[in-house]
Amino acid sequence: MADRGLLIVFSGPSGVGKGTVRREIFESSENQFQYSVSMTTRAQRPGEVDGVDYFFRTREEFEELIRQGQMLEYAEYVGNYYGTPLTYVNETLDKGIDVFLEIEVQGALQVKKKVPDAVFIFLTPPDLDELQDRLVGRGTDSAEVIAQR
Repeated sequence: MADRGLLIVFSGPSGVGKGTVRREIFESSENQFQYSVSMTTRAQRPGEVDGVDYFFRTREEFEELIRQGQMLEYAEYVGNYYGTPLTYVNETLDKGIDVFLEIEVQGALQVKKKVPDAVFIFLTPPDLDELQDRLVGRGTDSAEVIAQR
Protein backbone atom coordinates (compact mmCIF):
# COMPACT_ATOMS: atom_id res chain seq x y z
CA MET A 1 0.00 0.00 0.00
CA ALA A 2 1.28 3.49 -0.86
CA ASP A 3 2.19 5.92 1.90
CA ARG A 4 -0.63 8.30 2.70
CA GLY A 5 -0.43 11.58 0.80
CA LEU A 6 0.24 14.94 2.39
CA LEU A 7 -2.48 17.54 2.88
CA ILE A 8 -1.27 21.04 1.89
CA VAL A 9 -3.48 24.01 2.79
CA PHE A 10 -3.18 27.45 1.14
CA SER A 11 -5.17 30.13 2.91
CA GLY A 12 -5.54 33.89 3.03
CA PRO A 13 -8.06 36.64 2.37
CA SER A 14 -10.00 36.78 -0.87
CA GLY A 15 -8.00 38.54 -3.58
CA VAL A 16 -4.59 37.84 -2.04
CA GLY A 17 -3.53 35.63 -4.95
CA LYS A 18 -4.15 32.08 -3.72
CA GLY A 19 -5.36 30.97 -7.15
CA THR A 20 -2.44 32.58 -8.94
CA VAL A 21 0.13 30.96 -6.64
CA ARG A 22 -1.64 27.59 -6.92
CA ARG A 23 -1.58 27.75 -10.72
CA GLU A 24 2.15 28.59 -10.71
CA ILE A 25 2.91 25.66 -8.39
CA PHE A 26 0.87 23.25 -10.46
CA GLU A 27 2.39 24.37 -13.76
CA SER A 28 5.89 23.77 -12.41
CA SER A 29 5.19 20.58 -10.40
CA GLU A 30 4.53 18.03 -13.18
CA ASN A 31 1.31 16.80 -11.52
CA GLN A 32 2.79 15.97 -8.12
CA PHE A 33 -0.35 17.30 -6.41
CA GLN A 34 -4.08 16.80 -6.71
CA TYR A 35 -6.06 20.02 -6.39
CA SER A 36 -9.12 19.60 -4.22
CA VAL A 37 -12.01 21.50 -5.73
CA SER A 38 -13.94 23.36 -3.04
CA MET A 39 -17.70 23.47 -2.79
CA THR A 40 -19.64 26.74 -2.51
CA THR A 41 -23.12 28.20 -2.46
CA ARG A 42 -22.02 31.48 -4.05
CA ALA A 43 -23.10 32.37 -7.57
CA GLN A 44 -21.01 31.00 -10.39
CA ARG A 45 -18.87 33.75 -11.98
CA PRO A 46 -18.50 34.14 -15.75
CA GLY A 47 -15.97 31.65 -17.08
CA GLU A 48 -16.09 29.37 -14.03
CA VAL A 49 -16.81 25.68 -14.61
CA ASP A 50 -18.73 23.53 -12.11
CA GLY A 51 -16.47 20.74 -10.87
CA VAL A 52 -13.33 22.53 -12.04
CA ASP A 53 -13.29 25.90 -10.26
CA TYR A 54 -15.81 24.93 -7.56
CA PHE A 55 -18.63 22.50 -7.02
CA PHE A 56 -21.59 24.90 -7.06
CA ARG A 57 -24.43 23.76 -4.77
CA THR A 58 -27.58 25.24 -3.31
CA ARG A 59 -27.59 26.28 0.32
CA GLU A 60 -29.96 23.39 1.11
CA GLU A 61 -27.66 20.82 -0.56
CA PHE A 62 -24.62 22.18 1.28
CA GLU A 63 -26.37 22.16 4.67
CA GLU A 64 -27.42 18.54 4.13
CA LEU A 65 -23.78 17.57 3.54
CA ILE A 66 -22.84 19.36 6.78
CA ARG A 67 -25.54 17.44 8.69
CA GLN A 68 -24.23 14.18 7.24
CA GLY A 69 -20.66 14.98 8.37
CA GLN A 70 -19.41 14.90 4.76
CA MET A 71 -17.34 18.11 4.89
CA LEU A 72 -13.67 18.23 5.97
CA GLU A 73 -14.16 21.91 6.62
CA TYR A 74 -16.66 24.59 5.84
CA ALA A 75 -17.22 28.23 6.58
CA GLU A 76 -19.83 30.83 5.88
CA TYR A 77 -18.18 33.84 4.29
CA VAL A 78 -19.97 36.94 2.99
CA GLY A 79 -23.30 35.09 3.14
CA ASN A 80 -22.17 31.96 1.28
CA TYR A 81 -20.85 28.57 2.35
CA TYR A 82 -17.44 27.34 1.22
CA GLY A 83 -16.07 23.92 2.09
CA THR A 84 -14.13 20.79 1.20
CA PRO A 85 -15.79 17.40 0.60
CA LEU A 86 -14.29 14.90 3.08
CA THR A 87 -14.65 11.68 1.06
CA TYR A 88 -12.76 13.01 -1.95
CA VAL A 89 -9.83 14.21 0.17
CA ASN A 90 -9.51 10.96 2.15
CA GLU A 91 -9.73 8.74 -0.93
CA THR A 92 -7.03 10.76 -2.68
CA LEU A 93 -4.70 10.83 0.35
CA ASP A 94 -5.16 7.07 0.84
CA LYS A 95 -3.82 6.54 -2.70
CA GLY A 96 -0.59 8.26 -1.67
CA ILE A 97 -1.41 11.43 -3.61
CA ASP A 98 -0.73 14.82 -2.02
CA VAL A 99 -3.86 17.00 -1.85
CA PHE A 100 -3.72 20.77 -2.21
CA LEU A 101 -6.51 22.86 -0.63
CA GLU A 102 -7.09 26.54 -1.45
CA ILE A 103 -9.48 27.72 1.27
CA GLU A 104 -10.62 30.66 3.38
CA VAL A 105 -9.07 31.29 6.80
CA GLN A 106 -12.02 29.92 8.84
CA GLY A 107 -11.86 26.63 6.95
CA ALA A 108 -8.10 26.36 7.39
CA LEU A 109 -8.53 26.65 11.16
CA GLN A 110 -11.01 23.75 11.10
CA VAL A 111 -8.60 21.61 9.07
CA LYS A 112 -5.79 22.45 11.53
CA LYS A 113 -7.88 20.94 14.36
CA LYS A 114 -8.77 17.80 12.37
CA VAL A 115 -5.46 17.26 10.52
CA PRO A 116 -2.69 18.87 12.61
CA ASP A 117 0.09 17.26 10.54
CA ALA A 118 -1.04 19.03 7.35
CA VAL A 119 1.18 21.75 5.88
CA PHE A 120 -0.37 25.23 6.21
CA ILE A 121 0.68 28.23 4.10
CA PHE A 122 -0.96 31.61 4.77
CA LEU A 123 -0.73 34.30 2.08
CA THR A 124 -1.02 38.00 2.90
CA PRO A 125 -1.33 41.01 0.58
CA PRO A 126 1.41 43.65 0.47
CA ASP A 127 -1.08 46.04 2.14
CA LEU A 128 -4.85 46.59 2.42
CA ASP A 129 -4.93 49.18 -0.38
CA GLU A 130 -3.39 46.65 -2.77
CA LEU A 131 -5.89 44.01 -1.67
CA GLN A 132 -8.80 46.38 -2.36
CA ASP A 133 -7.33 47.27 -5.77
CA ARG A 134 -7.10 43.56 -6.65
CA LEU A 135 -10.70 42.90 -5.60
CA VAL A 136 -11.99 45.92 -7.53
CA GLY A 137 -9.84 45.03 -10.54
CA ARG A 138 -11.28 41.53 -10.65
CA GLY A 139 -14.65 43.10 -11.43
CA THR A 140 -16.61 40.18 -10.01
CA ASP A 141 -17.96 41.65 -6.76
CA SER A 142 -20.02 44.70 -5.85
CA ALA A 143 -18.53 47.50 -3.74
CA GLU A 144 -20.64 46.25 -0.80
CA VAL A 145 -19.21 42.72 -1.04
CA ILE A 146 -15.66 44.07 -1.37
CA ALA A 147 -16.15 46.18 1.78
CA GLN A 148 -17.20 43.02 3.69
CA ARG A 149 -14.14 41.11 2.53
